[in-house]
Amino acid sequence: MTQWLKRLGVLSVLLLVVSACSTESPGSSDEGGESSEGSSDDSVKIGLSISTLNNPFFVTLRDGAETAAEEAGYDIVVTDAQDDASTQLSDIEDLLQQNIDVLLVNPVDSEAVVTAIESANSQDVPVITVDRSAEGGEVVSHIASDNVSGGEMAGEYIAEQLGESGKLVELQGVPGASATRERGKGFHNIVDGIDSLEVVAQQSANFNRSEGLNVMENIIQSTDQIDAVFAHNDEMALGAVEALQSNGMLEDVTVVGFDATDDAVAAVEEGTMDATIAQQPKLIGENAIDAAGSVVSGESVDEFIPVELQMVTE
Repeated sequence: MTQWLKRLGVLSVLLLVVSACSTESPGSSDEGGESSEGSSDDSVKIGLSISTLNNPFFVTLRDGAETAAEEAGYDIVVTDAQDDASTQLSDIEDLLQQNIDVLLVNPVDSEAVVTAIESANSQDVPVITVDRSAEGGEVVSHIASDNVSGGEMAGEYIAEQLGESGKLVELQGVPGASATRERGKGFHNIVDGIDSLEVVAQQSANFNRSEGLNVMENIIQSTDQIDAVFAHNDEMALGAVEALQSNGMLEDVTVVGFDATDDAVAAVEEGTMDATIAQQPKLIGENAIDAAGSVVSGESVDEFIPVELQMVTE
């Protein structure tokens, strides 16, 4: 009997040791798991869909957003739609699959992007548009320069340089992009009200430098007189400068761009471009991240967050 009790006591001790070890081991694992999971839950994940990274302006915008996100401790995933609306829709669907907390969108096409925004809406993912707006869907905030005002600044500058008389060329951006529509609207708000200013050619070059060169070459061949060119962005303006220069016309034509990219500012300093409207893409990216953080925290944000513009001349 005594022997049996001794064996029972030893067995009980062994069971307690095994139980303690089993409890400790999962406890250690759970603690590590909770730490990892808690980190995942606490971190803010932002998706940024860019229209194209083949444009220095949007590269700077992305860099501003990435730097601000890193400083805030947020995760950010950036996609490049390469100026293709269908690619952007696919990119956004991929971002939504990655459980992002906020979607930042720089639309290729303001109307085509609506489907993607509505998809985000259906998954309760807040949407913020940057630089270019969307035609529909629920958007918490839009962060951009006042493109209409910028177009007006360009029109006023050209009118002043030409003494309110002359023949004008307008190189338009991507059809369907809000920036194209708004910059053109502002430009025409000014020049259409001056009888002796005439827009003799207006054509899209899709915000692209090489297309700006080719389109401008064609316009030069088909137009008797050109006194000024307004391009909806600097890339097209720089392309127009090349075309005018190769045809010996640059000294006689006023060229105005939009964005104030490094190349354009250098061209203005050299005198090959007359002016550019300065946006602040880095600040647009930073403001987008700030707004995203506010939205995740449950704070209210303004429906439109404007970023100041400035005329850059020699």
